[in-house]
Amino acid sequence: MGDRRNQPGTGLHDPVLDKLGLAIASGELPEGHVLNLDGIQERFGVSRTVAREAMRVLESMGLVRSRRRVGITVRPIAEWNVFDPKVIWWRLAGPGRNAQLRTLTEMRVAVEPVAAAAAARAAAPGQRARIVELAAVLRRLGEAGDLAEFMERDVEFHALLLRASGNEMFGALADAVGAVLRGRTQLGLMPHRPVPEALDLHEAVAAAVASGRADDAETAMRALLTEVRQAVIPG
Repeated sequence: MGDRRNQPGTGLHDPVLDKLGLAIASGELPEGHVLNLDGIQERFGVSRTVAREAMRVLESMGLVRSRRRVGITVRPIAEWNVFDPKVIWWRLAGPGRNAQLRTLTEMRVAVEPVAAAAAARAAAPGQRARIVELAAVLRRLGEAGDLAEFMERDVEFHALLLRASGNEMFGALADAVGAVLRGRTQLGLMPHRPVPEALDLHEAVAAAVASGRADDAETAMRALLTEVRQAVIPG
C-alpha cells in the first residue's frame, strides 16, 4: 500500500469516486448492481473521461469489474481491497461502521503485539529513540486534550512499530492502521481525552522496544489493544 492513497486526492474524478465508493461500501449499490458510464455522467454531471477514471480507480480497488456488453458490476466484499485506506474510510463513514471497526480492531489485536515484539528485537537505534520520544509526546498531547495532533502522532507511533518490526508484511499494514486511527478521531469515535491507562501502555510498549524486551513489548501492546477493543466492541 503506497502512501499516495493515504493522501487527499485532487483529481477531477475524486468527488465522483468518493460518492460512488460510499454508495458501494454502504450497500446502497449492492453486489451485482450494474453501472454504466452514461448513467454516471448523467448522475454527476461530469465528462466521460472523469466517469471512466472514477471507474478505473474503483476497479483497481476491487469494488467493481468492467466487462464488455455487461457493464460495470459491483463486486462482492470478499473481492475488495479491504486494506485500501479509502475503502476503510468509506466503510467507516457508512452504516457498516461498527462492523468495520470490529474487523479492523481484531486485525490489530492479532498483528500489532507480535509486531511490537519483533520491533524490540529488530528496530534500529534511531527507531527505538523515536518510539520513546513519541510515547512522551502522546502523554503530553493526551493530557492536554489535543486530539487532532494526538491522532497524527499516534498514527506515527503505530506505523513506526509495524515498520520497525523488520517484517515487510506488518509494515504494509501501516496505512490501514493509520486509516482506522484517523477515522475513529474524525468520526467522533474517540473519547475527549485518551484514558490514562492507554497513555501508560504506550509508554510501556516504547520502553520495552527501546530496551529490547520482546516479551514485555508484546504484553504491553496486547494490553493496549485490549483496552481499544473493549472501547470499540463493548461486551
